[in-house]
Amino acid sequence: MKHPARIVALAVALVVVVLGVVLALNVGSDPAADAKQSQLVGKAAPTFDIPNLAGGRVTLADVAGKSAIVNFWNTWCTPCQQEAPAIAQFYDRHKNDPDFTMIGIVRQDETDTVRAYVKKNGVSWTIALDPDNTAALDFATRGQPETYAISPSGVVAAAKYGPMSSGELEAFLAAARASG
Repeated sequence: MKHPARIVALAVALVVVVLGVVLALNVGSDPAADAKQSQLVGKAAPTFDIPNLAGGRVTLADVAGKSAIVNFWNTWCTPCQQEAPAIAQFYDRHKNDPDFTMIGIVRQDETDTVRAYVKKNGVSWTIALDPDNTAALDFATRGQPETYAISPSGVVAAAKYGPMSSGELEAFLAAARASG
């Protein structure tokens, strides 16, 4: 070996180039933004069959043929409490739309606490309970609040982790309606 330093320098340069290519290919990929994106958008909504607060059951079949907003929440969640007025106003605007329905799925909460909250706050949309977190797991939720728009054909048209604004809820409903 006549020039071992050159060989080492070439090896180091090659490693640097490979690392540079890997980094360049990942530019624009924001792991935090990726974590907020649901993998369900554009796919069939997960089926669910969970108890509702009225004593019956709520299933995906119950929303078939309608544009649905599904909101995962609970009573003790501060972001859920922050979005509650926007959700209530949105529901009041659309509750008489024949092609619309909304389901609040409560996770990690006590039934009596949920009943008291619903009564105190005049919640009039369907409230379902997810005591075993089966729906939350099927939707691959990351916490609460988390909201999904489901098209009349059962496709997830939009999803968001975090509190919703009135404008976002309107956009979700429009996306569900546009997805047919």
